[in-house]
Amino acid sequence: MPIKTHHYSNGEITITWKPELCIHSGICFKGLAPVFDPRRTPWIDMGQSDTKTIMGQVKKCPSGALSYAINEKDK
Repeated sequence: MPIKTHHYSNGEITITWKPELCIHSGICFKGLAPVFDPRRTPWIDMGQSDTKTIMGQVKKCPSGALSYAINEKDK
């Protein structure tokens, strides 16, 4: 059975969240609450910070439930 995924994009990057891998450490929320707020739906709001800051916070995810990919620019 495939792992459920959710995608969130700001045009520059796309975050992938795999809720089944999430250990709910809270590192994303504690480190960048304007973007990662589990009390909100959707809980990731990419418009609340710049791309570089978001990428740095995603890299801190201990379970690998959050990852990102840099979007290709239109040619």
